[in-house]
Amino acid sequence: MNGGGAEEVAAPATLEWKFSQVFGERTAGEEVQEGMTFFFWIRNIVSDFQLTVLLPLPVDIISAIEFDKTGDHLATGDRGGRVVLFERTDTRDHGGHRRDLERMDYPISRHPEFRYKTEFQSHEPEFDYLKSLEIEEKINKIRWCQTANSALFLLSTNDKTIKFWKVQEKKVKKICDMNLDPSKAVGNGSIDGSSISTSPKPYLANGGCPDKSYSYLSNDFSFPPGGISSLHLPVVASHETSLVPRCRRIYAHAHDYHINSISNNRSLISLPFFSDGETFISADDLRINLWNLEISNQSFNIVDVKPANMEDLTEVITSAEFHPTHCNMLAYSSSKGSIRLIDLRQSALCDTHTKLFEEQEAPGSRSFFTEIIASISDIKFGKDGRHILSRDYMTLKLWDINMDSGPVATFQVHEYLRPQLSDLYENDSIFDKFECCLSGDGLRVATGSYSNLFRVFGCAAGGTEATTLEASKNPMRRQVQTPSRPSRSLSSLTRVVRRGADSPGVDTNGNAFDFTTKLLHLAWHPTENSLACAAANSLYMYYA
Repeated sequence: MNGGGAEEVAAPATLEWKFSQVFGERTAGEEVQEGMTFFFWIRNIVSDFQLTVLLPLPVDIISAIEFDKTGDHLATGDRGGRVVLFERTDTRDHGGHRRDLERMDYPISRHPEFRYKTEFQSHEPEFDYLKSLEIEEKINKIRWCQTANSALFLLSTNDKTIKFWKVQEKKVKKICDMNLDPSKAVGNGSIDGSSISTSPKPYLANGGCPDKSYSYLSNDFSFPPGGISSLHLPVVASHETSLVPRCRRIYAHAHDYHINSISNNRSLISLPFFSDGETFISADDLRINLWNLEISNQSFNIVDVKPANMEDLTEVITSAEFHPTHCNMLAYSSSKGSIRLIDLRQSALCDTHTKLFEEQEAPGSRSFFTEIIASISDIKFGKDGRHILSRDYMTLKLWDINMDSGPVATFQVHEYLRPQLSDLYENDSIFDKFECCLSGDGLRVATGSYSNLFRVFGCAAGGTEATTLEASKNPMRRQVQTPSRPSRSLSSLTRVVRRGADSPGVDTNGNAFDFTTKLLHLAWHPTENSLACAAANSLYMYYA
């Protein structure tokens, strides 16, 4: 992926993935928690017609996942509107940052370990009375922002509303050394039993206790005969810390259609002057808006693909992402399988694109499903900003922003499902939106599939790495040797299709696939070969 130099770099060795941790794993027979919410079963953006059906949906299904820039924190969002934060623990055990320990040749643990940090309710169900539309609380996207003063900042969004959260440790303070002997408290104002010890304690002459804190004092306290000879002033002491989430901004009423993407303008390579860190974008089906983090009541529309007549609408926006190092550039994908790179310096409203990335159809290959499976569900910039990874229903494609003639690599993910497109259309599985991710070094890409499987591909020139793993404690149990980068020749394509037609219930590895269990969301650690995958309500983590 370096894109330069005449020397051919040897492809890295295939990684051996191992199970690390799991959070929220269901036991045998345990049901996923369900909540009653509205589900939009039919939606036609052209006529703006929506049929709303009331169905019970699992509220603890993970719907978003994101590492922060350092990889020390991980955030997940679920259908119930909750955000759960995890923090890394294997570096804290040694009292230093992992990179610093490596530099000192200090022994570190063999793989990243995370623990639960905190959670909070980010969004609640709402109802739009003007449109008679229920807005579900499901978290669509989470994006980390720059930290400040040891506080964590992140953006979360549902279909209509974006919120800016601050999570900070607060010290819990208690009052100690009171002028009260707990053994003399009377009436209904007695001291909280949880703070009273049965063991004898030394008390001060004025009735104070030097090492005891009280949360409640009696109003019926009777002064001793002769009064209190001296007044002992209470002391405020810090006993413990707790994490307090606080919503600092709410960005609402800017989108007529469902928000599918948010992306903040932040540098991924620890060079803050490359990115302003003050703005972010939000995208729905027809528009992309630019926001300032400090201004919640105003946004600027920078992309608008809505035609004057909605009957002329041919494509919609499916995903949008800021460039990782240049704050003036961003890319967005469409339902026609194209990616547009735009430069905010050209005009206030970016009606025209700087570059267009799309792959031409093979002659005679068009069918009823062509446009559906060509729709891009997710795009990600590489850490260096040189490459863009896109995911459509059938493939992963890697694009070089300096070469718009076609993708530099194509990875087959669902080619074995091509004979089943009619069935997938009938059960709506063909509209599933799978995410994708790149490793920090840009040498590998990953995406999810059905039966809780995910695929990892090598991007290096001449590489043959292609690994299929299952989101379970034994990720390699479904693994068999497969060609890593299927050839794009017609003979290879015919062979794949024939194999799928002979065994309609199995994938290319010979395993039965299950459309009800799908791995839509995953994230790659920014600096290490570590993956976090969301399978239903469980969060699986792997390392290599």
